[in-house]
Amino acid sequence: MMTSRSFWCSLVLLGVLPLVTRGWMDVDQSRSLYSDVGRLHQEDSRRFEVTRQKALPGQDGPRAPCERSSCGRGSRCVLNRDTSQPECRCVEDCKSSYMPVCGSDGRFYENHCQLHRASCLQRKKIYIIHSKDCFFKGDSCTMADYSRLKSILLDLQARRQSPPSSLAKDRGAQKRFLIEELFKHLDLNSDGHLSSSELAQPMKKEGLEDDLLGCTLEDLLQFDDYNNDGRLTLQELYTAFQVIQLSLPEEQRVTVTTITVGLSTVLTCGIRGALRPPIIWKRNGVVLNFLDLEDINDFGEDDSLYITKVTTIHMGNYTCHAYGYEELYQTHILQVNVPPVIRVYPETQAQEPGVSASLKCHAEGIPNPRITWLKNGIDIMPKLSKQLSLLANGSELHISSVRYEDTGAYTCIAKNEVGVDEDISSLFIEDSARKTLANILWREEGLSVGNMFYVFSDDGITVLQPNECEIRRHIRPEERIFTSYEEICPRVEGEDTQSCLWASAVNVRDKYIYVTQPKQNRVMIIDIQTQKAIQSLDVDPLPTKLHYDKSHDQVWVLSWGDMRKSSPTLQVIPEASTGEDPHVIHTPFEGVEDFFIPPTNLIINHVRFGFIFNQSKHAVHKIDLETVTHIKTIHLKAHSCVPQAMAYTHLGGYYFVQCRRSRSAAASPQLIIDSVTDAVIGPNGRVSGTPHVSPDGRYLVSADRGSGSIRVQALTVRGEIKLIYDLKTNIHVSDLTFQPSFTEGNQYYIYATSHLQTDVLFVELSTGRMNVLKNLKDPITSKDWPWSSYNRIMKDSGLFGQYLITPAKDSLFVINGRQNTLRCEVSGIRRGNTVVWVGEV
Repeated sequence: MMTSRSFWCSLVLLGVLPLVTRGWMDVDQSRSLYSDVGRLHQEDSRRFEVTRQKALPGQDGPRAPCERSSCGRGSRCVLNRDTSQPECRCVEDCKSSYMPVCGSDGRFYENHCQLHRASCLQRKKIYIIHSKDCFFKGDSCTMADYSRLKSILLDLQARRQSPPSSLAKDRGAQKRFLIEELFKHLDLNSDGHLSSSELAQPMKKEGLEDDLLGCTLEDLLQFDDYNNDGRLTLQELYTAFQVIQLSLPEEQRVTVTTITVGLSTVLTCGIRGALRPPIIWKRNGVVLNFLDLEDINDFGEDDSLYITKVTTIHMGNYTCHAYGYEELYQTHILQVNVPPVIRVYPETQAQEPGVSASLKCHAEGIPNPRITWLKNGIDIMPKLSKQLSLLANGSELHISSVRYEDTGAYTCIAKNEVGVDEDISSLFIEDSARKTLANILWREEGLSVGNMFYVFSDDGITVLQPNECEIRRHIRPEERIFTSYEEICPRVEGEDTQSCLWASAVNVRDKYIYVTQPKQNRVMIIDIQTQKAIQSLDVDPLPTKLHYDKSHDQVWVLSWGDMRKSSPTLQVIPEASTGEDPHVIHTPFEGVEDFFIPPTNLIINHVRFGFIFNQSKHAVHKIDLETVTHIKTIHLKAHSCVPQAMAYTHLGGYYFVQCRRSRSAAASPQLIIDSVTDAVIGPNGRVSGTPHVSPDGRYLVSADRGSGSIRVQALTVRGEIKLIYDLKTNIHVSDLTFQPSFTEGNQYYIYATSHLQTDVLFVELSTGRMNVLKNLKDPITSKDWPWSSYNRIMKDSGLFGQYLITPAKDSLFVINGRQNTLRCEVSGIRRGNTVVWVGEV
């Protein structure tokens, strides 16, 4: 068998490069990359594990064959005899070939296959060390010494003859020039080869013995004479000094890959070269190769990037470049298509002849779905008229004066390039005097208690029907809780009037309302069907914030402990919608200033993670919502950011963090966290203020409370964040909400209140057109509302509602969002700043 030295040529030919032998031109860059890699590796502190990629269901059948699956290196796809499903299993043996490699575990392997097989069997990541140390242990010329030898030779050659200025911007061409000149200098007889005697002469002539420790120029033959003929050619010297020529066709510099959500995809780097170093993949500037990611977990034999179970958070830009050659890179734009998901409203309605009726259909998907309607299975398009019309790109079917023959099942169909969804809205036209099935269904759906605002004020609970501005029920402070028979708002000694104090409330699946009573240290539960308080739960002192996590059916409760927030706690009420044995669980998190749980929508119906902020700490803590455990800490110290609020979009998977305004700075810019890598990828340009993301994830609206400016950014289906426009207003925003447009599909208005002024601002997002509703009376003072910075809220009426509500100090204002006008004022409601909407699905 030949020696290990003579087989180094095999490693070179296979592209396994001795990266630590790079010349002087790329030492700094190499250090920089290894520094970044080391930092990422230390932060993770977990060893790599082999992640076996399971075949995913494709569009052509429930199980994908092995031809459509991807297995990690060292494993192969086989069909399970029992389940007939593809599985990844470690290869049983490797072909007998002697092409030695060094493993990261310090072991010597006969070839690549043996290394990857060992990695698979041991279930840990073993990667190739691009160094010759394990081959030549014990030699007087170590790899570090050999690397130093080559650096000295390049330095000497650069002093003899500097590269021409025309090559100043091309690092690879500079290095190539120096190696060619060095070869000419060493090739004394100009025969195109460097012999041992030729390599020995400069050592004596230039007195290099003391500088090179145990190495000589003849070690070039020992290390890099890959054909073992005792002579070096110029090509072999290129190899020794890593003179690499890489290429990327111009038409491949930017590629677009489109994949349907739930499938897997492979991004292959187009950079080519005979001695191409390993490929480095980045997303938003973060190196992916050394992160143990759940969905990006195997880089394949050709250094491709594998993404399994693609979701909308994976959309965006990925770049690849050869290690050490960042100036030549390829950009992969990943687009993720999502089949339509729709909701219709109402599912059933009964109307009398002559009145108008609307059937609404909200559809989300990528690309935006096209909506069509059928009546009893027949296309309605030929029947459109003044009496029957489509609004907002088909998302609303309006019948101006219904007749008996309009009774029927109306099917909304939403379709895009990757799928279709449909649902039925039934319309019954019946005389009101007749009790029919339609009327029974109408009542049983609970619409007699639905489509209402529940307003919690000093005088108890007001149930308001916004269309007629009618108070349907008033639950007074002295009324009793059903189970305990305690008063809803117990009388306080020394006060003449019996009043209530509320802080936060949430709707739990249109079954219950959970509301905090901070001075009573409890959470009250309201039954929506009976419109009565049925139970109260004791919680830690001063409960001030609630959030309903629909994904896990649990209500999160933040308590301050006292008004100084000296001992805050975070608690969870599990199985909140069951109504059976409600109880409180204390979480292990301490010193919680605030928390954030992303909302769901039609496309994203499950959320796994939330975040908590600690008091005055430059970090956010990621938590698992199901297990209520800490996952990791994302540090923000480098950006001098103490988090104050967060928002999230599933398009690209970005978290937007509002930083607390510092005394020295006029405004603190938002930070962006990439949910794929959990890395801070920098500030959101110059955008500052509280972030608000539209329900479909496509718009980010940032309201700077200090300056009054509102910045609107679009979140594209390519995962890009683009500024649309800036709005300069004198509205110092307290709260902001989104209202679906009644004239354009997939568009929104925003409604914003001021914490100081009496005006309400509304803006058409698609155009930036602004208007103001004036003189809606003074807001509640901050002194009277210490529970949050939102001393004047703006509450919408859900996906299909057209009304909004905002409280003043002593009254409520109802706004008609369809007409952008004030509907009415309801007086006599003091400090009604806790509002819940109970309505459609």
